[in-house]
Amino acid sequence: MIDLKNIERSYKTGHAETWVLRRINLTIQEGEFITIMGPSGAGKSSLLNALALLDDSWLGEYWFGSTPVHSLNRKQRADLARQRIGMVFQSYHLLDDLTVAENIDLPLSYKNLPSKDRAGMVADILDRFNIVAKKDLFPNQLSGGQQQLVGIARAVVHAPSLLLADEPTGNLHSTQAREIMDLFCELNRAGTTIVQVTHSEENARYGKRIIELRDGWMTRDENLQTAPSEVGAQ
Repeated sequence: MIDLKNIERSYKTGHAETWVLRRINLTIQEGEFITIMGPSGAGKSSLLNALALLDDSWLGEYWFGSTPVHSLNRKQRADLARQRIGMVFQSYHLLDDLTVAENIDLPLSYKNLPSKDRAGMVADILDRFNIVAKKDLFPNQLSGGQQQLVGIARAVVHAPSLLLADEPTGNLHSTQAREIMDLFCELNRAGTTIVQVTHSEENARYGKRIIELRDGWMTRDENLQTAPSEVGAQ
């Protein structure tokens, strides 16, 4: 599904250049559930932002299926992201002046869909996430856990083939965290490819594979024995 070849990323501060990704070679198969781990400053979020096409200042080759992302212009990359990728942010990134239903509808607004179909898709996802009663509320009227649920609902409403999550449970208590990770397992079993960044060893156990970064280098690539369905059942 995804092939990264010699991906590198650096930032310039004055005359100094700081590298945050170094020669990343990574293949992600369709249907995988991958966890990216490492200490602060290791390059985890930089790698996730590159995968999400939120950052286009990297070097190297990025293949999304048969599409050479590295050869696309900024608009083409944005169109690809809107069609194929869902992103869950640690800080939610909901729009304060939109209701829950309107926030969830946002990714659908980029697609050429009749308004009736969009409304039906939003209604389905509200029901699936058990947040129908919250649909007319604004983000500041929700708890942190509810905002994160809305953020995930928004990320998956357009059925992306790739779901990326940056510390998706970092601001939640343990019960909410388990519920969200169980939800990720459900989405993965339904065919969604998932890549999460986390510091949590417990969250990492929900995935099938761990990638570890240190100082921008990929230092570990390990397949796990425990499948998400087995962890979720514990």
